[in-house]
Amino acid sequence: MSRTETDSLGTIEIEDGRYWGPQTERARRLFRIGSERFPPVLIRAVGLQKWASARANAALGLLPGDIAGAIAQAAEEIIRGERDADFPLPVWQTGSGTQTNMNANEVISNRANELLGQPLGTRSPVHPNDHVNRGQSSNDSFPAVMHIAAAEAVTARLLPALATLHAALDARAQEWAPIVKLGRTHMMDAVPVSLGMEFAVWARQVKQAEARVNGVLPRLLVLPQGGTAAGTGLNTHPQFAPGFAAELANRLKLPFKANDLPGEGMSAHDVFVELSGVLNVLAVSLNKLGNDIRLLGSGPSSGIAELVIPADGLSSSIMPGKTNPTQAEALTMVCAQVMGNNTTITVAGAQGHLELNVFKPVIIQATLQSITLLADAMESFAEHMVAKLVPNLPRIAENLGKSLMLVTALNPHIGYDRAVKIGKLALAEGLTLKDAAMRLGFLSAEEFDAWVRPDQMLGPTG
Repeated sequence: MSRTETDSLGTIEIEDGRYWGPQTERARRLFRIGSERFPPVLIRAVGLQKWASARANAALGLLPGDIAGAIAQAAEEIIRGERDADFPLPVWQTGSGTQTNMNANEVISNRANELLGQPLGTRSPVHPNDHVNRGQSSNDSFPAVMHIAAAEAVTARLLPALATLHAALDARAQEWAPIVKLGRTHMMDAVPVSLGMEFAVWARQVKQAEARVNGVLPRLLVLPQGGTAAGTGLNTHPQFAPGFAAELANRLKLPFKANDLPGEGMSAHDVFVELSGVLNVLAVSLNKLGNDIRLLGSGPSSGIAELVIPADGLSSSIMPGKTNPTQAEALTMVCAQVMGNNTTITVAGAQGHLELNVFKPVIIQATLQSITLLADAMESFAEHMVAKLVPNLPRIAENLGKSLMLVTALNPHIGYDRAVKIGKLALAEGLTLKDAAMRLGFLSAEEFDAWVRPDQMLGPTG
């Protein structure tokens, strides 16, 4: 069963029960490209944008109270996720996001009219363009949606996930500060470090990522709504943009404000390129974290094996009981995806031609995917890897004791050249450093024991 709807382009059949209208139905048939759809956080932002617009227009006397109320009520259903199925369009559409904006206008118009006692498809008393889209254009509304969705994703998902991972790493850094172990540079034995120091480095990287994200956030909260078609504000009230921003700020408890040059947020999306760059740095940091932990946990019998990787109940399909660093692999795959998304966002951000960037849908889709993947992966890694790691103390002691780089502690006492001779002799003949030093007669056994103390090699020695 279907109903017939009419717009400026003619008539079209729409399946009964669907709240979208002619523009959405035409786009649904035209853009059969890929399987990617906008995530719920973006559709929620669409609802928020239309809700705030209706309230701002009503406050300015530009919409009758009953119509504005019905629009806001319909938008609330989108915000709550009750209308996700009414947004069928793919990411791959007009680069201004016009089809998704019209999708929202039509869904809200139909639902608002239904609330006012009219059947679907009437376009009266609530019209999708004249009322739902009052004082707006896709060119400023969709980028406003982008900013709203990204700001919510950053504040509600990314920053809390960063805090969770940092707390997990920092707890291990403090707990394991006393554990002295072999350091490695160039993937080769080096002077001692503590296990806590290694975790402290990773924790610092995450903390710095949090600072970087917070640094971008103020620019993300500047909304281009009010620029309409080309940034001039044609057909919108001078107080609409600040009123719109105030409505969102009050509801979401985020300091949104209107862009005093909205064309900047319509023709260019530099803040998304900047945010993606920050996400890319975070991906680089997390890639190090994941790789370092799986290296330190490699083995368990023939690798470094200084950390015991938690058994997660998963195993090889052919090797019985094999434990793999699955969380590290999942985390680093996410990092690869985020790095790829950064390239996409960079290229798309460079497509701002004259008064409009027409790569908006792919920019926000890639941005939200990166944020969601990073947040999910960090929380998973904190819970299922970091919190369950166990230091392999016997193996740590064994590896440290065999290290020839402990000879570095002798440099200030006997000189670099003599220390080199001790190390080379020990390596060539399979001796301990102490035995090699005794054979060469460069120092006494008592002096060796006093000077070569790994626990005293973790900081400046003067």
